Amino acid sequence: MTVAENLVRVRERIARAGRNPDEVAIVAVTKGFDISVCHDAMAAGLHVLGENRVQEALGKMDQLPDAEWHLIGHLQTNKVRQAAGRFALIQSVDSTRLADAIARIAPSQQVLVEVNVSREPQKSGADPDRALELITAVAGMLDLRGLMAMGPSAGDPTPAFVLVRELRNEAEQRLGKSLPVLSMGMSGDFEAAVAAGSTMLRLGQALFGPRPQQGIVA
Repeated sequence: MTVAENLVRVRERIARAGRNPDEVAIVAVTKGFDISVCHDAMAAGLHVLGENRVQEALGKMDQLPDAEWHLIGHLQTNKVRQAAGRFALIQSVDSTRLADAIARIAPSQQVLVEVNVSREPQKSGADPDRALELITAVAGMLDLRGLMAMGPSAGDPTPAFVLVRELRNEAEQRLGKSLPVLSMGMSGDFEAAVAAGSTMLRLGQALFGPRPQQGIVA
């Protein structure tokens, strides 16, 4: 299957989950794939590309200047200088320390607060019980656009995704501003995320097939 054919299937699955596919953005996760796959994604109409690692992304950015690049993996503070201002959206802000480091370099940087909604220790993100405090702090430092989360490794992901939506809604009331982006859903669980209100999916294998390198499945 080509990327374009896989994209048609993804959009059909979004529609079956009860949403208009045009209302759900897709980040094509190109982590682990070479630049030819990035070109295939762009040719299929996928202009937003996501990378987990700063160095890998920087190596591709110059070859595809027309793409919109998102950082979706954990960002270490020692990599902030390379990342801030280079990505259209940093989706993985999970501490005030990281937000402050980004703000010192690129105060207008668009970001999402990552919530570890499944409370799994191997995953990054803010604890849901403390997420509102972090969201409020980040909104005062950067251009906060919404929340990002990964579903649980096992079991029904729906309650986790619903909790993220509810956190977003509560944060909007507290801040008095719109947080339009809910980045939830990957290749194995995106229908549940769509049904729960996701506005942005992070898809790798659903578009490109098995990744040639080991890593986090997107």
